[in-house]
Amino acid sequence: MKKLLIMFTCLILVSTKGFSQGILSRLEFGLKAGANYSNFTNANFPTDPLVGFHAGATVAFKVTDNFLIQEEFLFSSQGAKIKGGSLGDQNLKLSYISVPFLLKYRTNSGFYIEAGPQVGMKAKEDVSGLSAGDFAKKLDLAAAGGIGFQSKLGLGIGVRYVYGISKVGNFNISNINNDFKNNNVQASLFYVF
Repeated sequence: MKKLLIMFTCLILVSTKGFSQGILSRLEFGLKAGANYSNFTNANFPTDPLVGFHAGATVAFKVTDNFLIQEEFLFSSQGAKIKGGSLGDQNLKLSYISVPFLLKYRTNSGFYIEAGPQVGMKAKEDVSGLSAGDFAKKLDLAAAGGIGFQSKLGLGIGVRYVYGISKVGNFNISNINNDFKNNNVQASLFYVF
């Protein structure tokens, strides 16, 4: 009985080690950074796009050689340039910790397409002229889709559109509607190792 228990324990350890090595070989880790070009849609006040940035880490699980499930952890600065109205002229900056969860198809030549949901948690806001409370809600939901290219060395470039689904506004100013949403175009450089 003792020998059987030892053999069973060894078998479990060997199979667990092989299973974990199999999963680890299917993971891709990376770093990415780039520029954001963001604005609000459905705003009843005048806005212009605002240039910001994003940076962070990526992890992807290769389901097959061409199909991946990718998650990213990004710091992203977004917002818009406000042109007059109740908020005056200012750059309204919103910073988020964004976590996109993407399905990705990458060809053997390195070109890829990706799409999926994104959750953003507000980290900071820079708004002048708001006397009480927050300007933006703490959570921002979006849908993301993009295209790009990744070389065999792991270097890559990508472009993504992030379409806001949830309403941004969380304030009470009589002549401003809170129904506007974040929209963002991202251009990125990344390295997968």
